[in-house]
Amino acid sequence: MGFGIDMAKAREIHKDKIRFARTEKFKELDVEFTKALEAGASTTDIAAKRQALRDAPADSGIAAASDTDALKAQWKTDLLGTSPYS
Repeated sequence: MGFGIDMAKAREIHKDKIRFARTEKFKELDVEFTKALEAGASTTDIAAKRQALRDAPADSGIAAASDTDALKAQWKTDLLGTSPYS
């Protein structure tokens, strides 16, 4: 009998990595938000990005990932930056 990957645990680790990565992204967006408010510019796009970051750990692709490669593929570099798996 071989040893397999505990996918439930792997998913939780992946979500923790997302939470860690988004911490810095939230700080960046806070600065953008403040600058937009000061300039009287729209904050709609910034608010949408913040919501996407909040929603990232609950992405359905994480729950659907059947192996670690599929799980790693769920890292959204456009939202979270460089993958910790590269």
